[in-house]
Amino acid sequence: MSTTVQGQPVAGSGITADEIELRRSFWHATLHFCRREPLGAFGMLIVIIMAVTGAFAELLAPYSPTANDFMAMTEAPSWAHWLGTDQFGRDLLSRIIFGARTALIVGLTSAIVGGFAGLVLGVASAYFGGALDLVFQRIFDIVMAFPLIIMALAMVAIFGTGVHNVIIAITIPLIPRCARVVRSSALAIREIPYVDAARACGFSHSRIILRHMVPNVMAPFLIMLTAFVGQAILAEASLSYLGLGVQEPTPAWGLMLQGGAEEYASTAPWIAVFPGLAIALTVFGVSLFGDALRDVLDPKLRER
Repeated sequence: MSTTVQGQPVAGSGITADEIELRRSFWHATLHFCRREPLGAFGMLIVIIMAVTGAFAELLAPYSPTANDFMAMTEAPSWAHWLGTDQFGRDLLSRIIFGARTALIVGLTSAIVGGFAGLVLGVASAYFGGALDLVFQRIFDIVMAFPLIIMALAMVAIFGTGVHNVIIAITIPLIPRCARVVRSSALAIREIPYVDAARACGFSHSRIILRHMVPNVMAPFLIMLTAFVGQAILAEASLSYLGLGVQEPTPAWGLMLQGGAEEYASTAPWIAVFPGLAIALTVFGVSLFGDALRDVLDPKLRER
């Protein structure tokens, strides 16, 4: 009978026993999540498909997203163009595939940057309290007094259009929304005795925040993060539809709606229908996955 020492490579594999156990735990947790939350697993599958589509757009797209074919303008779906073409003769399937990359870059970047900035500010506001907490909360109140899309429009007016500026415009309104949720959880954690014990032991503020407070607010933070991805994708599509977001020739779902939603609604409805379905399906998948993640991570809902 062969044995393995913890941390030592398994013979002939180059993989340690700890890594094998970690992989088994990951797949076990994934299968358990799929069995318990089938709708969440379906949402996760949609997100994975969209991510893979955006990452390998060059390999999956049958045509260049910017190539014009003036002999096939507003062509209905066919074997040559599975989803038809737009008013400039560009293949809609190729533009939707490349649009997935734009949507996920904007959505993930805005959600991650805005979420982690809100995490830091929310935990710091709850931990230090006093004047710092008062100033932060009043700033958050001012920003949150405006809807997300209105604040994003204001940010675009300041920074301008383009992918990078759209990310900044969406990130800024997301920060206080995350910070308020994280702060409410961190306030309860601050009063737990082990935080007082850490202070009494002379631990630094950064150690207490990073080792004791941040890990205990990760569950609501991760749930907010998934919600932010859907909100950011919708905000990017709205800004692009208004002509204030991503600009031509960059493929973007909202930009595709802008070009065909009204003028070609009756003569070539596929120009608007398929990009709209892509937006709806992606946001729907993110929402399903976020709801399932909440059910798994929330201790009150963990045992059902």
